[in-house]
Amino acid sequence: MFRKILIANRGEIALRIIWACQELGIRTVAIHSTADADSLHVKFADEDICIGPPRNDESYLNVSAVISAAEITDAEAIHPGYGFLAESAHFAEVCRECGLTFIGPPPDVIRRMGDKAEARRTMIEVGVPTVPGSQGVVRDVDEAAALAEEIAYPVLIKASAGGGGRGMRLAREAEELAHQFEAARAEAASAFGDSDVYVEKYVEESRHVEFQVLGDAHGNLVHLFERECSIQRRHQKLLEESPSTALDDALRARMADAALRAAGAVDYRNAGTVEFLLDPTGEFYFIEMNTRIQVEHPVTEMLTGIDLIKEQIRVAAGEPLSFTQEEVEMNGHAIECRINAEDPDTFRPSPGKIVTFHPPGGPGVRLDTACYAEAVVPPYYDSMIAKVVARGNTRGEAILRMRRALDSFVVEGISTNLPLQQKIVREEDFVRGRISTGFMDRFLTPEPKVKTG
Repeated sequence: MFRKILIANRGEIALRIIWACQELGIRTVAIHSTADADSLHVKFADEDICIGPPRNDESYLNVSAVISAAEITDAEAIHPGYGFLAESAHFAEVCRECGLTFIGPPPDVIRRMGDKAEARRTMIEVGVPTVPGSQGVVRDVDEAAALAEEIAYPVLIKASAGGGGRGMRLAREAEELAHQFEAARAEAASAFGDSDVYVEKYVEESRHVEFQVLGDAHGNLVHLFERECSIQRRHQKLLEESPSTALDDALRARMADAALRAAGAVDYRNAGTVEFLLDPTGEFYFIEMNTRIQVEHPVTEMLTGIDLIKEQIRVAAGEPLSFTQEEVEMNGHAIECRINAEDPDTFRPSPGKIVTFHPPGGPGVRLDTACYAEAVVPPYYDSMIAKVVARGNTRGEAILRMRRALDSFVVEGISTNLPLQQKIVREEDFVRGRISTGFMDRFLTPEPKVKTG
């Protein structure tokens, strides 16, 4: 096992990794920008080191600075969390070249599955269902138009190197295609330094269902069931839950088998997530594979009792998984709400100082956060400040516990999306499990007023 791990991240995920390391008896090193000098992950790590000014490219994305910090502090391994360098094959390669263990899959797997077009080809080869669309990168508008006519509108133009909803545009008819194609290419180039895009059929009223997988170097590959991630705004997840209300045992088994085939096709190691679209008829299609721990991993942890971060660390250290597939069980129902520092109506970011911070608690409630009273939420990073997770013996109990948790969560001094989440978990369609990726569009569009008299 490792003696010391450097955490190449910030905020709640950095704290989450620190807690796991403490339970494994591993010392931790926190890196931070000057904007994060007073952050909790800095306070609770065994050591800390400043790696640069607030801007990402000068601190958390500065590979040389991160590697230097690991070497200076004699760290043996680096855990990237999610975001920043977590899915950078280049960073994973640099770690290996410098004698550091990257806590994640091998660089070639990150590169292969990070290229969405290549991942799609791989899935087709092993018989995992994919959304109808291009077999690889689409080079120009004419090629995109011909393909769109073949598979029928609406279509999605998606960044090949994309993620998080960036570099993704919807064209509902031919007149929109050229504009949306160029917009997707431009955003992809800006966000990922790669303008390549591919085209696929847009599945109306679909659900976004992902399967958590874990693999080790000893030939063990398991799944930890699904997470329903359909409640999204502009392809950004807001609420996740497990199990999905759309899956019965037979469909769950089929999707789990496809997820394992997808991971097995690239000899996957460490934690990863295979994402699917599920249409109203029960057909499902591979979207992508995220080669890292997910923001929503606490949902799976609450449901199965398995610590995914500790498993990541054990696998990276060369140990086998601590459990078998037969030992993985779902116990009850879990829901996660992401709490963002943003206006709940306009969604504009709301950085600033937190004046009052009263965390939720009680039976079945978990809070992952790095915030506290008097903490400053900087304007330079992602707006998520906390994750509220509620588990119940039934979905109904989990919803009631989530309502209680959100209602008792007090954050003052900045605006948050707590009011929005409070409304979502009380909305009738959500309560009845009638959700899809179009849920938020309907939820945020007020019903037209009917004139009377």
